[in-house]
Amino acid sequence: MSFDAEAVRQFERTGWDRAAATYGGSFAHATRAFVPALLEGITPGDRVLDVCCGTGVVTAALAAAGADPTGLDFSAGMLAEARAGHPGLRFDEGDAESLPHADASFDAVVSNFGIHHVPHPQKALAEARRVLRAGGRMAFTIWAAPAENVAWKLVFDAIRACGDPTASRAPPPGGGFASAEACVAALEAAGFVDIAAQPLRSVWHHRDGAALLQALGAGTARMAALIGAQDPARLPAIAAAIDTAAEMYRGPEGLALPLAAIVARGRRPGMLR
Repeated sequence: MSFDAEAVRQFERTGWDRAAATYGGSFAHATRAFVPALLEGITPGDRVLDVCCGTGVVTAALAAAGADPTGLDFSAGMLAEARAGHPGLRFDEGDAESLPHADASFDAVVSNFGIHHVPHPQKALAEARRVLRAGGRMAFTIWAAPAENVAWKLVFDAIRACGDPTASRAPPPGGGFASAEACVAALEAAGFVDIAAQPLRSVWHHRDGAALLQALGAGTARMAALIGAQDPARLPAIAAAIDTAAEMYRGPEGLALPLAAIVARGRRPGMLR
């Protein structure tokens, strides 16, 4: 299947619109743990753009830290949730690859697991650099590869064994950054300096494999499409395969599944005014 940027954009927008109302009670529990890494270096009064802001979790955290944040998303559903949940904050509708903001208008740009969802992540980084003032900082998080990320690997392996990994008709993604080295290279190509990338770890708690599938189905786009495309009659077997493979992560309160992510940082050349 050839790459179609508009098909990817429409798929992602539709998926996140669908997930908006249930995101806060599902997948937000996985992504929220990595927010503090994006707030490092943010000082009170900083004008910060939160790209792919979703329901406004990071935008609200920035405001609580004393920053002057603006959330940005292309999903009308997500923005409706953000505005309802955080009525005192600003949220703009727009595309990460073509930001509706003036050059050099922010002190920092952050994105929590958003950059890898756009058709052309490199364009999103170039746009982030454009809207940053001289010396302004960029920070974003991505998920580590499934081989390092237990929660995702469990699902992919179980579907491979008990379902159909080709069932989803989602268009091929535009391509994210599968490693810290790739993040560094992407930031360098976008013209950033003082670049660094480091691994992050967290734990996502679930009752069992069925609960993991439910959370991913309710709060994601691409993973939800894969799970939703499975034969419903096979879902119990898929959940059981997850439970069997995840036995080493089981405790008194259920599964404690390790999550692996990367936070990457860079600075626009020049001195911050």
